[in-house]
Amino acid sequence: MILVTGATGTVGREVVRGLPEGLRVRAMSGNPAKAAGMLPGAQPVAGDFADPQSLARALEGVHAAFLVTTRADVDDDARFLSAAHKAGVRRVVKLSAAAVLDPRADDLITRWQRAGEDQLRACGMRWTLLRPRAFMSNSLSWAASVRSERTVRALYGTSPNACVDPRDIAEVAVRALTEEGHAGHAYTLTGPQALTAVDQTHELARLLGIPLRFEGLTPDETRAALNGRYPPPVVEALLASAERQRAGAKAHVEDTVRTLTGRPARTFSQWAQDHIGAFTPAPDQHPCPEAPWRPSASRPSCSSSASRGTPR
Repeated sequence: MILVTGATGTVGREVVRGLPEGLRVRAMSGNPAKAAGMLPGAQPVAGDFADPQSLARALEGVHAAFLVTTRADVDDDARFLSAAHKAGVRRVVKLSAAAVLDPRADDLITRWQRAGEDQLRACGMRWTLLRPRAFMSNSLSWAASVRSERTVRALYGTSPNACVDPRDIAEVAVRALTEEGHAGHAYTLTGPQALTAVDQTHELARLLGIPLRFEGLTPDETRAALNGRYPPPVVEALLASAERQRAGAKAHVEDTVRTLTGRPARTFSQWAQDHIGAFTPAPDQHPCPEAPWRPSASRPSCSSSASRGTPR
C-alpha cells in the first residue's frame, strides 16, 4: 500500500494519478469526499497531522508514503514520521524546496523545510527528498485578471525562476516510491529554462491570441495583498524569497527530470497550453478600458476578484 498525503493538492493528485495500475493507493486529505471524486481508484482516507489516531488509520498497512506538509508554524513532519515509523513504513518521499540549498535563504519557510529534511534523514526509514523550484501552476493566480482585464500583476516581473511543471515533480515522486535506487538521494527539480513573469505573460498572450498587459507590483502592494491570506511571518518569508529571486538565486537549471525520467522537463509553453482554458476569456467578455492601475479600492476593474500575482 502506498499512501499519498496532500492527495488533492497540486502535486499529490498527480502522484496518485501517475502510480501504476495494480498498486493499492490510499489518498489522504482533509476532505476524503473530494479525494474520492477527484481520484477514482484510490482509497480515500481522512488524515490530520495533529490527530495521531487519524494518522495511524491512514498509515495502516502502508509500506511507502509521499509526504507533503504545508504549515510552517507547526511540526507536522515530525508527527507524521513518528506515526509512520510506528506503522512499519519502509520508504518516505518528501516534497521539500530548492531554497534549502541556498545559504542566503534564512526565512521562516526555508528554515522549516530544512528542519523537515533533517527529521526525515534521521527517521530510520529509507528516504528521498524532492526539491523543486516554483510550480508553473502558480501562474493560475493570474487567471482571473487575465480573463477579466487581460492583465498580469506580479512583483519583480523581470526576475527569472526555473519553474517546473508539477506533473514532472509527480513523475519523479512516483519513481522514487516504486523503484529501487532512490533511497538517500535528494533531487533538485527545475524546468528546462528560467523564465520571468513578463516572459510568461508574453507566452500566455501568444497562446491566447490576444494582447496582455503586465503591471508590476511594489513590495508594499504585494505585502498588503498577502496580509489577508497569510500570517505576517509567512508574508515576510515570501517577500524575502522574491528578493532572492530578483538577485538571480532561482535561475539555475538542472537536468534532473531528464536524468530520472528519460525525457526533457516540460516547458512553460506546454504547461500553459494544457491549462489555457483557465485563462481564456468568455466569448462575450470584453477587457477593461486602458487605465492606470492603482493599489486602492477605486482601481478600475472588470472584476472584484481580479488576481494579484504573488512571489514564487
